[in-house]
Amino acid sequence: MEMERVTELTMDRRPRKRPRLGWDVLPQASKAQVGLFSGQEIGNLTSYAPSRALSDHPSSLFVKGLARNGSPPWREDDKDGHYMFEIGDNLTSRYKIHSKMGEGTFGQVLECWDRENKEMVAIKIVRGIKKYREAAMIEVDVLQQLGKHDKGGSRCVQIRNWFDYRNHICIVFEKLGPSLYDFLRKNNYRSFPIDLVREIGRQLLECVAFMHDLHLIHTDLKPENILLVSPEYLKVPDYKVSSRSPKDGSYYKRIPKSSAIKVIDFGSTTYDRPDQSYIVSTSHYRAPEVILGLGWSYPCDIWSVGCILVELCSGEALFHTHENLEHLAMMERVLGPLPQHMLKKADRHAEKYVRRGSLDWPDGATSRDSIKAVLKLPRLQNMIMQHVDHSAGDLIHLLQGLLRYDPAERMSAREALRHPFFTRDHLRRY
Repeated sequence: MEMERVTELTMDRRPRKRPRLGWDVLPQASKAQVGLFSGQEIGNLTSYAPSRALSDHPSSLFVKGLARNGSPPWREDDKDGHYMFEIGDNLTSRYKIHSKMGEGTFGQVLECWDRENKEMVAIKIVRGIKKYREAAMIEVDVLQQLGKHDKGGSRCVQIRNWFDYRNHICIVFEKLGPSLYDFLRKNNYRSFPIDLVREIGRQLLECVAFMHDLHLIHTDLKPENILLVSPEYLKVPDYKVSSRSPKDGSYYKRIPKSSAIKVIDFGSTTYDRPDQSYIVSTSHYRAPEVILGLGWSYPCDIWSVGCILVELCSGEALFHTHENLEHLAMMERVLGPLPQHMLKKADRHAEKYVRRGSLDWPDGATSRDSIKAVLKLPRLQNMIMQHVDHSAGDLIHLLQGLLRYDPAERMSAREALRHPFFTRDHLRRY
């Protein structure tokens, strides 16, 4: 069944001497498979009979009853279907709202105190609109599948619980640190050190390999959907400050204390099926086969991983555009010409980007600014050499495998994990 996918839209020389830092991954806490139960609250819960995904769910349990333990008065949702709350409100009898952590197209994420387990958790409260509720139930199913097979090292966020409260699907997660995007943004988009990029990339590919082994495709990998496990960071000198004012603290940049990450947001995740051709992925991380309407599968996740690794090295999105023809032109500028066999097979929505077997560029550009945006991009090799002080050769070779145009020739996650960028005995500088 086709359904609308919910997506959201985002230089630095290396110092000659830096503090000694370790990129050791935090140890995984051994936990029971907590993703296998749901709807265990006894508060003011709303049954959700119309949806087969919910009513037939083998692990769902819904209890109709009176509000207890000071549940807040009923409030109407806002005009967009978001749950209305106040800090200090109870969310069922078990959870107390502590703060708002974020908001997106899907709904809101609240930091809540779990009275039963005596810990802070993150609760995703989905908008009370049918398509978002359905997407949330897909996410619950995926999270429970991942939890069922996870042996503690998948790097996927752990679901603790889920329930239906006042027409809002609520998914309870372990509380994590900021997303990689938020960390970059608060760090004035300064790049990460290459050894940190290596450790993040390794974990990201481990997660993708784990999902692909289960025949699942994430379809929306991006820095916003990769969270650091810990919010802790160090401040270290930033030696490229000539163009920045020292008033904003630009003489220093933040470095995460730990490289441990978790991947989140499985609302767009799908099982691999033949002939999937609807649009997936947030635009900056969208693979060429998706734009050209050629159908997609596991390799679309691999393309996104390649784009993310470049962004972590440079601090900026590799393809910063929302216009398809400009996006394809940027790809050709950075990676070389698109294969003719892919351009010739472009579907009816994308064939307007092709003229006489080649990309219709720059003739089809919408503006001079668009042409300038493409021309200012360097080749991939030059881009990496500009930002990476060591391991550049291995990283370039890895990226060339992750960013191959033809999905049939693109590296798999397992192949990428065996690449020398991850396996070579590197000379550490920390």
